[in-house]
Amino acid sequence: MARPKNPELTDRELAVMQVFWKTDEATAEQARQALLKTGEEVAYVTIANVVRGLLEKGFLKQTHMQRPYRYTAVRSFDDVSKKLMGDFMGRLFQGSRQAMLVQLLNYRKLNRAERKMLEQILDESEGK
Repeated sequence: MARPKNPELTDRELAVMQVFWKTDEATAEQARQALLKTGEEVAYVTIANVVRGLLEKGFLKQTHMQRPYRYTAVRSFDDVSKKLMGDFMGRLFQGSRQAMLVQLLNYRKLNRAERKMLEQILDESEGK
């Protein structure tokens, strides 16, 4: 009996989605080529299977009915990242943003640019 498909993204699916979020639309081969540029050597058939899985999960949609098939992202990076962050915070930090932020800031010291960006975000959130 086949295992049911995981509705969450695997690491490989996430890597492929990164390609589609950076482009308007692409073929499976173009996604493979983009991954090759990052040093990730993956066979075409593997990427084609990942793309098919992403179609079934509703993360991608096919935009052309003729070969080579072209695809575009259905779910945005913001949508997916918010969901993943929420799941991560809930599972690892029992829903505590404070605990997650403390761990994140203790993980590595902020550089000057990161500190400035964080201060701007905090200033903007106070103004709302």
